[in-house]
Amino acid sequence: MSAPMPYPHEFALGLLRDMLRIRRLEERAAELYGEGKIRGFLHLYIGEEAVVVGALHALAPDDAVLATYREHGHALIQGVPMTRIMAEMYGKQEGCSRGRGGSMHLFDARTRFFGGNAIVAGGLPLAVGLALAERMQGGKRLAACFFGEGAMAEGAFHESLNLAVLWQLPVLFCCENNLYAMGTALARSQSQTDLCAKAAAYKVATQAVDGMDVVAVHQATREAVEQVRAGQGPYFLEYQTYRFRAHSMFDPELYRDKAEVEQWKKRCPVLAYKTRLKAEGLLDEAVLAALEAEVEQEVEAAVAFAEAGSLEPVADLCRDLYTPPPAGAEGAP
Repeated sequence: MSAPMPYPHEFALGLLRDMLRIRRLEERAAELYGEGKIRGFLHLYIGEEAVVVGALHALAPDDAVLATYREHGHALIQGVPMTRIMAEMYGKQEGCSRGRGGSMHLFDARTRFFGGNAIVAGGLPLAVGLALAERMQGGKRLAACFFGEGAMAEGAFHESLNLAVLWQLPVLFCCENNLYAMGTALARSQSQTDLCAKAAAYKVATQAVDGMDVVAVHQATREAVEQVRAGQGPYFLEYQTYRFRAHSMFDPELYRDKAEVEQWKKRCPVLAYKTRLKAEGLLDEAVLAALEAEVEQEVEAAVAFAEAGSLEPVADLCRDLYTPPPAGAEGAP
């Protein structure tokens, strides 16, 4: 039996609303991809919603957030408007990256969402750099970097943790362990599958969390954030989660049993949280229907915004690709 809901009613419902927003955005994106409206790569977050919702609600609005190419939900909860996310996936210049990044490279400096990074582990050193800059400027903000367990096999992971601990930087390392790096199971690619043990080798504080439980994620992340903000150095969180869809829309998904996927779906974070709220008298069918209608309206408004958007003029395609050195600098004409 779980403990009573530790949050006020409005906050508790807000967590559900945000998980519903991500779930419906992702489902709609998959539909649009099938219609040829969204092109290129598309990596869906369905099944992992509790991680980003629980984690980001434990951060301050001006903390820096970095993510992988499976980042639609991260951008949305960090404050990037759904309209601009959808327009970016459509390749329209009204998108948050002016249509040049697409699904994998969402970016919005205004909300301090620094990507969307297609390079595995590519966000880790960037998070260390942002945290170092914050330290040098005497600020109190932290950098939260989300990455998959596959990134822990990359050199950038080890270099980033090592420097963050040596310099006691305000970095929150958020590992979304969904058990499969693309199509390779964790045990087939890494000899040490205890990810907290691997991180702890760098003398960083660690904690493993049930990533299918939004309350557990929020509470663990809040504790970690308090330590980081108190100047106790970086923190590593392993969110144990699972993606219900294939790695990407191109993935035939031949590497895992359908029975395994169905078993994990029984732990759906959205359904589990709805059930808990209802059991505690915090949610009824009328309120749920209103929430779902509100979310559906937001998603369809985002689609309409993207549909009405415009492609970048051909004359602008070379814009921002090269910045010449200032006059008088070495190499300047």
